[in-house]
Amino acid sequence: MTQTTSAHHQSGTAPPAARFDAVVRAAVGQGLLGEGGPVAGFIDTEGVRASVGALHDAFAATPEVLHTFAAKACSLVPVLRLLADCGMGCEVASPGELRLAVEAGFAASRVVLDSPAKTREEIRLALALGVAVNADSLDELRRIDALRTPGTASVLGLRVNPQVGGGAIGPMSTATDTSKFGVALRDPGAREAIVEAFRERPWLTRLHTHVGSQGCPLELIADGVARTYELAEEINATLGVRQVTSLDIGGGLPVNFADETVRPSYADYVAALTAAAPGLFSGRYSLVTEFGRSLLAKNGFIGARVEYTKDAGGRRIALTHAGAQTATRTVLMPDAWPLRIGAFGPDGTPKTGPSLAQDIAGPCCFAGDVVAYGRELPELAEDDVVVLYDTGAYYFSTPWAYNSLPRPAVYGFRAVAGPEDGAGHDGPVTFATVRDAQSLDDIAAESGLAHADALIRRDD
Repeated sequence: MTQTTSAHHQSGTAPPAARFDAVVRAAVGQGLLGEGGPVAGFIDTEGVRASVGALHDAFAATPEVLHTFAAKACSLVPVLRLLADCGMGCEVASPGELRLAVEAGFAASRVVLDSPAKTREEIRLALALGVAVNADSLDELRRIDALRTPGTASVLGLRVNPQVGGGAIGPMSTATDTSKFGVALRDPGAREAIVEAFRERPWLTRLHTHVGSQGCPLELIADGVARTYELAEEINATLGVRQVTSLDIGGGLPVNFADETVRPSYADYVAALTAAAPGLFSGRYSLVTEFGRSLLAKNGFIGARVEYTKDAGGRRIALTHAGAQTATRTVLMPDAWPLRIGAFGPDGTPKTGPSLAQDIAGPCCFAGDVVAYGRELPELAEDDVVVLYDTGAYYFSTPWAYNSLPRPAVYGFRAVAGPEDGAGHDGPVTFATVRDAQSLDDIAAESGLAHADALIRRDD
């Protein structure tokens, strides 16, 4: 099953996402993109609500499920609060993300803490708040033994690595034989040690797994979940009691970056899981999911001003303000994370005209800061605007501070449909500030300005 927001196009050559055209024009018209704001991120709030709705619909027949949003995918408090308002929980992987989840208003019972390197203080805080904690190792379970109090409300689980293999992108595959995450389930003696860990800890009631995300096919993800389900059945049968009562099956639904089609869908995901583990949705176990990228990627974009164009060695290059600092994965791994690019004029209207192969480069001072190579687009010029589509997750929300470039502003938007008069009129677009652009004063303060003389002071 697929969901389509515009016509399907050939892989890698998809035209701009027309549903955002009016938003780009409004952003330019309102001064959010231009000389004073050369780069910004944008989030479609109604699109986010629709994606969350599709997730809930796909799991509608599941007796008990908590859908959490992976905070690392968009660690912005207003976005997290929007997701909480949509009925989502929150998965966090650091003390900082836990703080953001609290500030966003998620109830402790709807927050899950995952991380392979939790400190004692981090565990202590999570237990005090009552958020769920998935231990990443048997050693971490022993640490929890010392920190846990009988009255804690936290659901406690153990992450296992089903070792089902990797997908097309190695760094995004977390169920390889040597992954740093979880207890390696197929290593000699590991399965027995896991069963014994549950036997020794009646309060340990959850199993957690996450096979990977981008580049991981549904069959691989489903295989990992199925093996975790089988382990839960084995633990309960061996102990003679229904101790494991919930399964955290992670997230990781891949995103299609080639065109506007949403594939695979959440319904596809549920169908794959049902085929691999038929008992998973029976109600025998409550479920937790941890989706991130798939909820937000297609509901956001980056807009950036073209500062200059030049020719070098027979190649046209457009120099923009969107590069490695905000599209880090695409710049460092362009084959794994290609992005669709839209070309707009200085007034924010889509550019037309003959296509020209152009590199779209960023502002960072290293040669590889290029977000697209040889992309066929209408010829770009100074003061034009380029749009990087499908960047609602992991891009503008967590920028890289290379060259002390300022973090870009981020805006949420709602586009109201215009009159159906056949004239192509657009309704109004309203914006709300999610994050202000970082100022030069902010950069100086973050860089230790308050301690400027710390290294040159001499004791008299």
